[in-house]
Amino acid sequence: MNDARPLALVSGASRGIGRELAALFAADGYDLVLAARSDTLDEVAADLRTSGAEVVSVHADLRTPEGVRAVHEAATAGGRVPAAAALNAGVGIGGAFVDAELGDVLSIVDVNVRSTVHLAHLLLNDMLRAGSGRMLVTSSVVSKMPGPYQAVYNASKAFVQSFTDGVRKELDGSGVTLTAMLPGATDTHFFARAGMLDTILGKAPKDDPAHVARDGYAALLRGEATVVPGSVLAKSMAVFGTVAPDAVTSAVHRVLAKPRSGR
Repeated sequence: MNDARPLALVSGASRGIGRELAALFAADGYDLVLAARSDTLDEVAADLRTSGAEVVSVHADLRTPEGVRAVHEAATAGGRVPAAAALNAGVGIGGAFVDAELGDVLSIVDVNVRSTVHLAHLLLNDMLRAGSGRMLVTSSVVSKMPGPYQAVYNASKAFVQSFTDGVRKELDGSGVTLTAMLPGATDTHFFARAGMLDTILGKAPKDDPAHVARDGYAALLRGEATVVPGSVLAKSMAVFGTVAPDAVTSAVHRVLAKPRSGR
């Protein structure tokens, strides 16, 4: 890679918000390390190379420590330190917690929580040694509310949000910034993969991932603490989750996320 160009890492880069973030970095002159499990990752990398960016794609399973280390090693190959990182990988599952396969539930914790903490620890130490860097962590508006029929996902994003808020304050004055992005429902493969297409949430209008990515990217460059990207509806959900009692937000979420069949 060209050391004269800044380097950005994007996880969860094969589609949706992550793919759009990668395109924004490429358009701004960044070289890229892209990480995902999907077979479409190489297609994304090839497409972004047409912009002149040097792109490395890393097929890694972030459920495992080995997968996290593989991504970090690719991002720091040759002694480079990413100027920016977007920790965007995430998974979810809908339906009643007790009906879910335990392995699927633990995968949410491993990807959304454990890999975020592991990769952030590695990269933030690199950035601190370099004296500069920007990191964007994808949280969610549901981090602000309990999530019946999406309980582990909402809880994982509540952890991510609290974690990001806490670490950000530790970085004050360091030259390294940490931004939490809280999207609402976005038009990605998330709801299909989570088995939530038969819910009100799954059928409801959703934000354009390109719009979400642009808002998040702009906040990252400004070094903002948090950003709720996308539509007025997403911003309203974030406010609702913040000001309404948990009993109210939980009841609303139950209606939105409950499958039409099942418990």
